[in-house]
Amino acid sequence: MKLPELDSTTIDRIIEMAWEDRTPFEAIEIQFGLSEKDVINLMRREMKESSFRMWRERVTKRKTKHLNKRSFIAGKFKSDNQKT
Repeated sequence: MKLPELDSTTIDRIIEMAWEDRTPFEAIEIQFGLSEKDVINLMRREMKESSFRMWRERVTKRKTKHLNKRSFIAGKFKSDNQKT
């Protein structure tokens, strides 16, 4: 899968959002146009293998990374750097 050309600042922000527990993949897709699979591929490409595995295990267990699996609506955290 071919990822779009992204500058290092954008890549850093996507990685930061991907690590945040309460930032859903949908927010990354709206802001940067990357699907969940694209984010996974980006993380795989940009991180050490052990860090990627740790992130995947962490994300897999988080219901907050997907809007449709969340049990809360109000009170969600929104970073100042996040558009949506």
